Parts: sequence; structure tokens; C-alpha cells
Amino acid sequence: MLDFDPLYSTPQTEAIERFIQEQYAIAAPVHCRLLHRGLNDVYLTTDSNGERYVFRLSHVRARGRADVETETAFLDYLSQAKVPVAAPIPTHDGTLYTKGRAPEGVREGVLFQAIAGREPNGMDAGDARANGKTLALMHNAAETFPSGGAQYRLDLEHLLHRPLGRIRDSGIVEDAKVLSDLEEIASRTANAIEAFGSLTWTFCHGDCHGFNARITDAGDAVFFDFDDGGPGYLAYDLAVFLWAKVSFGRALTSMWDAFIEGYRAVRPIAAYDFEAAQRFVIVRHFWLMGEYASRSQEWGSNAVGWIAREATFLKTWETERFAGRLF
Repeated sequence: MLDFDPLYSTPQTEAIERFIQEQYAIAAPVHCRLLHRGLNDVYLTTDSNGERYVFRLSHVRARGRADVETETAFLDYLSQAKVPVAAPIPTHDGTLYTKGRAPEGVREGVLFQAIAGREPNGMDAGDARANGKTLALMHNAAETFPSGGAQYRLDLEHLLHRPLGRIRDSGIVEDAKVLSDLEEIASRTANAIEAFGSLTWTFCHGDCHGFNARITDAGDAVFFDFDDGGPGYLAYDLAVFLWAKVSFGRALTSMWDAFIEGYRAVRPIAAYDFEAAQRFVIVRHFWLMGEYASRSQEWGSNAVGWIAREATFLKTWETERFAGRLF
């Protein structure tokens, strides 16, 4: 009988419960419920005292293995600096992450304290300001974080050029004209960003789109999901929120204004970083398309077919935002 090599397996919930009880000093027995599977598997975990946690099991992605060592070190650093984040819980041996073996290979796990508060409202200006404020606090703290050992750098190679290659290699975009349009947009965007010169570099959250947070009763945004973080462009970290308000048919630029207001209440933004954020909206969209394209063999071509339609959004953004500066 032929053995099939798995791309991705979903562990039985009981196995995750046993694993957590073996690795962490929390009150057993624990109960887990799968919340989400995809780029990672996320479980809501409750111990016998009623304490709630979130356990995340990383998945190998096109970029490579999850850089949980840098991620958890940064979260621990932010927590000590009083930045509102979901800090990782140490294992029995004091490490901030652990590893388990799945049929497809080793996967990394991190246990977080569950965050109190509600989900953000994507059309609430107060929630947008709260996200901007916490991101600014994070960037302030990041100035003294030693990130030299990070596995990934959020530069144009990581965010734009490699994702474009994944789109091309996946075969999802069959129309040669559309693929050519995407390549030309990527080239123009890279040239425009490089023309800025020395944009501000920081340690990025990497996925601050407004919903990787919980809003406390005091109105503060507590951040989680730093899996896509790393040293990179500050303008990109800002742009992810703007992208979330203008992509896929959304028109919520007033939320972007509120987000920036919250950010600037804590930390100034250089004019060139603010202008570059407009360009990084395109970069973010390429990054997302590349992530989905890289999973086409796992999720199926129907689930990622939308990529072939996105040149229209990108060309429209270029035309509306950078008219007269395209060529």
C-alpha cells in the first residue's frame, strides 16, 4: 500500500490537551476547543480552575519555519515594558515555546493567557485610535529590543518579490496579461519605495489590520498574533491597517484617519514614512496573495482563485493615489 506524505495534519483535540498538560504548569485536566485552522491552528484552552488560555500550533509556511524564538522574546520584552500584548506563558522548563511532532514534521507551540475584552469593531473610530496607540507604544519599546537574531526581515524581498514568485509558480493566474500587469505593478512599487531612501526601520507586528487585538473596558487595544512580525519597514506596519480598510471593496478611510490620530498621540510619524505607507498597501496585497498562492496544493485552486482578479484593485489604487507618478 502506498503511503501519502501529508502537507498538513490536524491533531486530535485530546492529543493537544495531553500535550499542554505535559508541557505547562496549569491546573489539569484542561479542555481544548479548536478555534481556527489555516496558517496556524489555534485552540481555546480552559484549565480546571476556569482559567482561559489560547494555544497556537504553528504551521510550516512558504517562508519556512515559524520564528517563535524571536516572536516570544519580543512579546516577553513588550510585556515587561507594559505594552498591552498577550504574553507567552513559560513551559515547565522556563522556555516560552515548545515543539511537538506531527505526521508532516515538527510544529512549534505557544501558550498565551487569553485576553479579556471584546473584538474590535472595524467601523468604530475609537477602536481604530486604540489600535494606533498600541502600535505606537510597541514601536517605542521596539527601539531598544535586540532583534539581530530574527529569522525573517520584512523587506521587499520577503514582502513583495518572493510573494510575486509564489503567485507565478502556483499557476493560479493563467492569463498572461494579468500576470504581466502584476509584475509591472510590483516593479513600479518597488522602485517607488526604494526611491524614498532610508525609510524608518523597526520591529513590526506585521499583521496590525485592526482585528488582532481585544478592546478592554478602558478602551485600550491589547495585541496578539505576532506570527508575521520581525524587523522591517515602519511604513509597512502602518500600511497593513490602511490596506484592511481599502481592500476587497471596502471604503473605510475614516478609520485610517482615526488610527493615525491614535498613533500620533503617542509617537510622531516622519512625512516620508507616512507617504510610503500608501505604496505599502500594494506590498501588503502582494504578500497576502503570495501566502494564499503558496497554499494552493493544500487548500485547492478554488479557494485561492480570487488572486487572478486582484490586478484591478492594485491598478485602481495606483491610478487614484499616484496619478502622474506611475511611469
